[in-house]
Amino acid sequence: MFKKIAFWLDNARYNALVQSVLPAFLAVWVAHSEPGFSLLCAILAVIGIAFAHLGMNLLDDYFDYRKKGAQIRDHLAAAGFRARIAKCPYLTSGAATEKDLLLAIGVFGALALACGAVIFALRGLPILYITLIAGFLGYSYSGPPLRLGYLGLGELVIVLMFGPCLMTGAYVSACGTFSPYILFLSAPIGLWVGNIVYTHSIMDCEPDRSVHKMTLAVLLNSKAGMLAVSACFIFLPYLIIIAGIACKYLSVWYLTVLISLPMAIGLWRMMLVFVKNPKQVVERKWWMGPIERWKEICEADLQWFMVRWFTARNLLMFLSLIIFVVEFFV
Repeated sequence: MFKKIAFWLDNARYNALVQSVLPAFLAVWVAHSEPGFSLLCAILAVIGIAFAHLGMNLLDDYFDYRKKGAQIRDHLAAAGFRARIAKCPYLTSGAATEKDLLLAIGVFGALALACGAVIFALRGLPILYITLIAGFLGYSYSGPPLRLGYLGLGELVIVLMFGPCLMTGAYVSACGTFSPYILFLSAPIGLWVGNIVYTHSIMDCEPDRSVHKMTLAVLLNSKAGMLAVSACFIFLPYLIIIAGIACKYLSVWYLTVLISLPMAIGLWRMMLVFVKNPKQVVERKWWMGPIERWKEICEADLQWFMVRWFTARNLLMFLSLIIFVVEFFV
């Protein structure tokens, strides 16, 4: 049983939970000082969001596999394309079937809905509306008929889901009310989460184009355009936070997020290097933050991909930590 749970947690990419759990935790932390705060609802919101994220990751695998993108990407890698990894290896290897995958999706979805049902009973219709919007966006990311991830809109969906939808939902779940304050936090966080996905899509641009997956990077089809949008994902959040301070929704102490600018600039420069010369070696540096399983990454010759992906992830983690500390003292 434990091996099966570990198997599906790994396939659902539990290591990506930082993209959802951190924003959710930040939202409930911001809400904790509100009069109607409920610790039970806050905990259920974070847990429910985590289960929903895992389920959505597997659902994306399912729809990608159904479009035969998995096999094509394997063939591209074998033919010499610099693809990152095979898609859905647990399916292509025969370790699991489509039926097994659908069952796992159902289990994660049911657990998320169970958490949501308790919150709905305590908080009412606003939670239902937010859940329906987030669920629609999550399904439509790769599911028919919209398949937004195949139309160059996948990154926008991620920004909306993991920013305003997720953080507003967690905030309302935790305290039962809404505040514009959460929007000035959720928009930057959503963009920084979207930056992780967009950084990924730039580096997987060629394999995605070959399987006709229209990510934003593929849609732009321009080195200058890809770099300009990368700059927006990385640096626009800082301007939103400054605007929040100017509008007096955020404390002036939020200016401390600017200490992360060198890391943000370093990430953008790495993307500049990749776009100009994908084969140029980029060495691991201390300012990139923690990179798990570095030995395995080197053995798989994935340093070129993972140093950028982890730096994008660590930028989100570092900024979330700064916001947490600011909220603790404000």
